[in-house]
Amino acid sequence: MQGGSARRVCGTPGRPPDDGAGPVTLSDFKVIVIGAGIGGLAAALALRARGADVTVCEQAPAITEVGAGLQVTPNGLAVLRALGLEAALSRDAVQAAAVVLRDHSDGAEVLRLDLARLAAGQRYCFIHRADLIGCLADAARAAGVRILTGRRAETVAPGLRPDVTFADGARMEADLVVGADGLHSRARRALGEAGRPFFTGQVAWRATVDVDGDIAPEASVFMGPGRHLVTYPLRGGRMINLVAVQERAGWTAEGWHHEGRADDLRAAFADFGGAAAGLLARVGPVGIWGLYRHDVADCWQRDGVAILGDAAHPTLPFMAQGANLALEDAWVLADCLAGAGRRDEGLAAYQQRRAARARRVVAAAGGNAWKYHLRPPLRGAAHLALRVGGRIAPGRMVRQFDWIYGHDVTAGGGRGRG
Repeated sequence: MQGGSARRVCGTPGRPPDDGAGPVTLSDFKVIVIGAGIGGLAAALALRARGADVTVCEQAPAITEVGAGLQVTPNGLAVLRALGLEAALSRDAVQAAAVVLRDHSDGAEVLRLDLARLAAGQRYCFIHRADLIGCLADAARAAGVRILTGRRAETVAPGLRPDVTFADGARMEADLVVGADGLHSRARRALGEAGRPFFTGQVAWRATVDVDGDIAPEASVFMGPGRHLVTYPLRGGRMINLVAVQERAGWTAEGWHHEGRADDLRAAFADFGGAAAGLLARVGPVGIWGLYRHDVADCWQRDGVAILGDAAHPTLPFMAQGANLALEDAWVLADCLAGAGRRDEGLAAYQQRRAARARRVVAAAGGNAWKYHLRPPLRGAAHLALRVGGRIAPGRMVRQFDWIYGHDVTAGGGRGRG
């Protein structure tokens, strides 16, 4: 479990560079990244910027993303800024002005978190996942990263020269293999970290709805008994992203690439009124997935294999931190390797800098959904407390998230906190 006591010691820092542990610099250091998602592409770009020879292997036949929207919070944006992508991101993103908690029945405002009250220089954006993936992939290619599609990794073997065997029998080796291959990571399995996920008792639907007219640049969270619905604009306000979460006794299939039925979604949220009702009425194609809780890996690296993002710490979507943590991981991995005299020394430093942070954020996300799902009589008292708090101390309500948003892994000339 995540709060377990004894943890395995990973890696063997201190080995001399001539035994295969890696060169002092990243010049011509060969890296294979498994997975062309946000974390994998960001890692490829960060490693390439430090001189590494990087190949990204993606199992899909093309760099596309089936997902919809995501929220880039200030801690994730700091990494994109350091990678030189802030301007490109701004062309596709909607800058968020607020996060608003609302009552499910009529959409009445319970608490408004004014994002103008974030610390100076911090920005919060909404972006379509495909747009961010495209931005990262274009930058990686321009920097000289090779991106190979249709390359499904089957096994990963740690070692002095770790290697990857693919579904077609082909084999590649490198100085470092980075597993950015998600929930069912082959790289995590190679580190002895299979994990035992368990169903949280919640399922989620995801959809986008095309809209016309002016849309406020804010996220709305409609809170109902045992359910909540999150909406926010994408692509200049021409589209609304919708995620709906419902408590449910049973579910088997994990992952969100499952086709759902819009009528089932509407039936489950039939008592949601106001703007939520209008959006639900317009939903067409919709995905559905069961939400599972995973342990954060005890071992993130060993013998030239490292994992990041969901491969290391799958995160429930209740703090909007999955993509942002992956961006942080990518930067710190490259930073630690570039600052180390030996490969495995750098990998050990990477885990040391990231593990506690990931555990804290994952735990916070896992415990957050119940706050939106309260039932009477607690519901009325809790909403009243939020309304009062928002009126009396609006800045304090926003700054409660400083420990997440203010965490800048790129600070201090690239040697920021992990």
